[in-house]
Amino acid sequence: IYVLLDLHRAQWGVRRVVEALEQAVIDFLAELSIIGARRPGAPGVYVDECKIAALGLRVRRGCSYHGLSLNVNMDLSPFKRIDPCGYPGLAVTQLAEFDRSWTVDTAAPRLITHLTRLLE
Repeated sequence: IYVLLDLHRAQWGVRRVVEALEQAVIDFLAELSIIGARRPGAPGVYVDECKIAALGLRVRRGCSYHGLSLNVNMDLSPFKRIDPCGYPGLAVTQLAEFDRSWTVDTAAPRLITHLTRLLE
């Protein structure tokens, strides 16, 4: 999900945007009885020490670009060949680990509801 925001107009700092993106995922996961959490100094959302959502923001002239990636139902094997988000040995997970029926099409509208609420 790419979040394009005018931070000057919204009077938001980068930290607030990061926290809102993380909280939207945490709230969405809570709705599914999955406990998501932040990790100090490592943006994103984690479930049982595994990363389920990554954040990558770029701010230029007060506007945010890029955004949030939630692992839904995909092949996670490429993550075993890299250091995800620059962290050696970081395990990743996805919604399908908890319920195989999840797809991007079913997850996106529910996550967007939480994002909209937090970014208004």
